[in-house]
Amino acid sequence: MDLTGFLARCPLVAILRGIRSDEAIPVTAALEAAGFAIVEVPLNSPDPLVSIAALAREFGNRMLIGAGTVMTEAQVADIAAAGGRLIVTPHADPAVVRAAKRLGLLAVPGFFTPAEAFAMLAAGADALKLFPAEGASPAMLRAMRAVLPTGTMVLPVGGIDASNMGAWRAAGAAGFGIGSAIYKPGDTPAAVSAKAAVLLAA
Repeated sequence: MDLTGFLARCPLVAILRGIRSDEAIPVTAALEAAGFAIVEVPLNSPDPLVSIAALAREFGNRMLIGAGTVMTEAQVADIAAAGGRLIVTPHADPAVVRAAKRLGLLAVPGFFTPAEAFAMLAAGADALKLFPAEGASPAMLRAMRAVLPTGTMVLPVGGIDASNMGAWRAAGAAGFGIGSAIYKPGDTPAAVSAKAAVLLAA
């Protein structure tokens, strides 16, 4: 299981914050049809483990299904048990990264400073989530990539939409986590499909 391969198929991670478990499969089906390959269910959504388990059963052999807003090692174990394969954190916690790697999962921890970035890579991170990206800039990413190990994948998350992806891509972003620009609670599969088309075109 290689994060690079999934990002090569589609560099956008759909963050389905607030999705209900009964909506998860139809919305993810719309995303798959649009071309998305990675879906993240944040743990501050309703019944997130129910959604992750359903998505892992339905799409797990074709898509990368995981969890966001992961805060503890215990949550990592719960996500692995549900069939999730991707752990995304909002913060730089090496213990969570190491727990994910022990269980054979992909880990994409959040960071905002060079010190955090290097600490997460030392813990075994597969990629880094620059968060909150709206508090940073493409120039910051370009400067950071000059010192990070060659090949380090950085995914800006927070405030990313079709209007600003180009500048981040030019600065070296390997992909993006997309939240409200792809899904807001209550969005229908058709609405998500329309948003996906705009983002993929960008």
